[in-house]
Amino acid sequence: MTLRHEFEIADRPIGPNYPPYIVAELSGNHRGKLDRALELIEAAAATGADAIKIQTYTADTLTIPHDGEDFQIRAGLWDGYTLHQLYQEAFTPYEWHPALFKKAREVGVTMFSTPFDETAVDLLVSLAAPAFKIASFEAVDLALIAYAAKQNRPLIISTGLASLAEIGEAVATARKAGSGGVALLHCTSAYPAPIEEANVRTVADLAQTFGVVAGLSDHAPGTSACVAAIALGGAIIEKHFTLSRADGGPDAAFSLEPAEFKRLVEDCRSAWASLGRVEYDTVASEGASMRFRRSLYAVKPIKAGEPISRDNVRSIRPGFGLAPKHLDDIIGRKAARDIAYGEPLSWSLLV
Repeated sequence: MTLRHEFEIADRPIGPNYPPYIVAELSGNHRGKLDRALELIEAAAATGADAIKIQTYTADTLTIPHDGEDFQIRAGLWDGYTLHQLYQEAFTPYEWHPALFKKAREVGVTMFSTPFDETAVDLLVSLAAPAFKIASFEAVDLALIAYAAKQNRPLIISTGLASLAEIGEAVATARKAGSGGVALLHCTSAYPAPIEEANVRTVADLAQTFGVVAGLSDHAPGTSACVAAIALGGAIIEKHFTLSRADGGPDAAFSLEPAEFKRLVEDCRSAWASLGRVEYDTVASEGASMRFRRSLYAVKPIKAGEPISRDNVRSIRPGFGLAPKHLDDIIGRKAARDIAYGEPLSWSLLV
């Protein structure tokens, strides 16, 4: 399919022809404190991130308070929690949202959120959120996708856990329900995700298969998967952000600290800038280096009428003489005049 470039968030065009759109995901790293959430917004904005994302749900909109086996988490960072306990610890209260969006406006950064039900969508609409994110686990909730898409705002869908067919259903649902545009983020839904399972080549395939702007929602350690995604044409990068991993929190272990996130922003933008275009002609910055290419020079004094040989002419640096490819052509020809040691060869010096 043809890649679509018209995807925008808050009038910022997003696509492989534009600098990468970097999103700092705050998730539950506020540790249940509004002041810390506001501090996170300030710190994330200072890294140069294009947007800050939160999550809009309550424990009761995601699950039920049940301790049966189906609701137990048995491995990973959240081993021992029930689902309700985890979401109760990690959620961002609805009553905080106006203050969070106000803070984002004050520091000059775009904020949007991941809604997990219709009440969350309605709240975000009331706060003029310019886009919605659909989490990987909700990519199969077509009713939620349709409701969010009906608001005619950009929809970014993470694809972790989803099959190719399920991704197709999500995209088709979003496109049928609204006109805000759709982007897809490849995601490995493990926390943290092993770098060898990042499978970043999927980013380019999502763009090609579904005709969308694509990117990466990254839970792997460090920043290398994000930079690789940009090199493969990814246009959106989402990474979790924290003030300090040592402070703990549900997502701290796979989040970047401010200095690390700033480096992520810089490296992704540099990677995008380095892609440039297909170019075989000399570019401006190479001009001064041209003189140091190899060419044919007299490495001994050559008398007029003396034959050119491999003993008195060599291919050396710099590059003011004949191209090295002409060495076999001039062997045996004679000097038209005396040629000095260190003089570049030219056709006019030969007979």
